[in-house]
Amino acid sequence: MGTSVFDSILLKNSWSTEEMRNIFSDKARIQRWLDVEAALALVQSDLGMIPAEAAKEIAAKSQFEAIDMDLVLHHLAITKHPLVPVVRALEHACDGGAGEYVHFGVTTQDIIDTGLVLQMKDAFNIVRRDLVQMARDLMRLSSEHRNTPMMGRTMSLQAIPVTFGFKTAIWLSEIDRHLQRLDEMEPRVFVGSIVGAVGTKASFGPKAHAMEKAVNTKLGLGTPNISWQPARDRMYEFGAVMGGVNATLNKIGNQLLLLAHNEFDEIAEPFGEGQVGSSTMPHKRNPAVTENSVTVSSALKSNINMMSDITKHEHERDGAVWKMEWKIIPEICLMLSVVLANLKFVLAGLDVKKDSMLSNLELLKGYALAERIMFALADKLGKQTAHEEVYHAAMKGIEAGITFKEALAANDAIRGALSESELETLLDPTTYVGESPEIVDQVVEDIKAGGRIA
Repeated sequence: MGTSVFDSILLKNSWSTEEMRNIFSDKARIQRWLDVEAALALVQSDLGMIPAEAAKEIAAKSQFEAIDMDLVLHHLAITKHPLVPVVRALEHACDGGAGEYVHFGVTTQDIIDTGLVLQMKDAFNIVRRDLVQMARDLMRLSSEHRNTPMMGRTMSLQAIPVTFGFKTAIWLSEIDRHLQRLDEMEPRVFVGSIVGAVGTKASFGPKAHAMEKAVNTKLGLGTPNISWQPARDRMYEFGAVMGGVNATLNKIGNQLLLLAHNEFDEIAEPFGEGQVGSSTMPHKRNPAVTENSVTVSSALKSNINMMSDITKHEHERDGAVWKMEWKIIPEICLMLSVVLANLKFVLAGLDVKKDSMLSNLELLKGYALAERIMFALADKLGKQTAHEEVYHAAMKGIEAGITFKEALAANDAIRGALSESELETLLDPTTYVGESPEIVDQVVEDIKAGGRIA
């Protein structure tokens, strides 16, 4: 049975996706270490540093299936070291004395860091792919609902109308900026490390630089200009950017939950046949998928808070700090994967309740149009005077429990400046959405032109 939310049979799919779990599984982790060992041996052979036959044998046996895991676990219990048992198992798997050339000149951190970067790159590709899909759905929603009026809210209360497409276009713009950040960080973050014990490459001889570049190129990674064993800003940047993505997703999920409240009833997530909202209340259609996204993204934030500590390396290597990454980075990716999966599902099938949005526009009996009335009066009464008159009319009307139209009609200055038909037109909330539709169009056009969302 599982002991954490990530391996629990009941909970694992609520806290991560199978696709991301596969990337950070023990099998994948060990395979990535073996990938680095294989690339190292082949490049060292090309440079004449180890025999060619030995390199071919090492590369051939650098497969998880060729490794004796019982032997790995045996040495793990003795050495208390994560990598050495795998290196010994690879040595044992190699025939013809090739094992003598395994792990030639490198240090543990070279293999573990480079292997983790390869895993991070795989995770990055999933995150970017899913963000693009989310952006496509938001682009569709923005265009479809560019003219769908709804009440805008500030400080938790009704403000003035917007359109639902305007709201989703803001989310779309934010996600496009995250895609830009992901693309910008890619060449900085995904670099390997083949530098030896303290980063000086002393164990490799005069071909050290050529060797490191060739190994990294073979692995599809960049090559740093100096050792980054004690410089963890790349890991910090990865976590920070993923944390920023998560923050946006947390905001979107939370707003969807708010709009799903029965008292608003403006959206609903897809609800499938046989899905159960409550064990005791048969009528409920809970926004469970959205809720899960908010739960997990809120928990993810604690990992982001720990990221700043990983930059606090002492001297040329600091295991007490370094090893924190082995927990923090996989967990960030695991949790982010299911937040993305949840919101992709919700946005793809989102039920936008236009009638409820229209009904909520009338909730304040017209008082939400006070700004519009004020500016209509400004040319006739002056802006400050118009503000005072509308303010007094609104306060009296609210206290009296009458509509805004009735309150305005009871004010002599306003009644003398605006006719009843003008008031009727001005108090239509569906026509006071400003430039929302045009802004949506511009956002969609700009993002399409940016080319990040194909």
